[in-house]
Amino acid sequence: MPVKFGPAGLGSVKEAISNLEDYHKLGFTACEIAFTYGAYIKKKEDAEKIRKAAEELGIQLTIHGPYWINLNSEDPEKIVKSKERILECCKVGSWLGAKKVVIHPGFYGKREREVAYENIKKVLLEIEEERKKKEYSCKVAIETTGKMNVFGSYEETYNLVKETGCDFCIDFAHIRAREKDYKFKEVFGLFGEFDEIHIQFSGISYGEKGERAHIKTGEEDLRKLISNLPKGKNITIINESPFPVEDSVEALRIYNGK
Repeated sequence: MPVKFGPAGLGSVKEAISNLEDYHKLGFTACEIAFTYGAYIKKKEDAEKIRKAAEELGIQLTIHGPYWINLNSEDPEKIVKSKERILECCKVGSWLGAKKVVIHPGFYGKREREVAYENIKKVLLEIEEERKKKEYSCKVAIETTGKMNVFGSYEETYNLVKETGCDFCIDFAHIRAREKDYKFKEVFGLFGEFDEIHIQFSGISYGEKGERAHIKTGEEDLRKLISNLPKGKNITIINESPFPVEDSVEALRIYNGK
């Protein structure tokens, strides 16, 4: 089955449908809506219009949730607010017909990694219970993260998915920053039981503490990713570089062998 490619970023509510039309002309079949500073689509009627356009154009929508999430916070109020933000994204995502809300679940803080894991798992299970109760179709997807002090190695992500029933997002740029290597074989092997794989990709600058910044995606890195993709899976690749449209065009060109 063909791999879906698309950029991170849909633009404002007023621009959304025209941007989707432009993406369709470029051959994109996916798009990530950036709710990184909150769910900016407020009205259900606006969301439903965007959903209708995306479905007619054959573009699968996903969402990136807010940065201000920490399910391992020492402040209970911050955990409550984080849960509210995630569930709000699930609600709006359901209006949009989006498949998932991608989140960074939290920081280790001063806690041991095992304690952080159990804290985050507990809150995710609560969110999942609430999501099902409210009948939101948009699922929570845990993203692999790129900084050493941020929860989200690929092993932690896999274990959380297995124990909570949440979805996942593999950000290979983050894995490279964290592991100093893409670990394609190890990651695809670990997640091999899943038929659907959601990937984020971009260039990345990093140091000993991990991720510094997303940068333009190199052609060689795109070729490495595409050549390592497993066969027979439903794969989506979202580009999160500072040039997501341009880099998604390049990825699609390489994938199509042009």
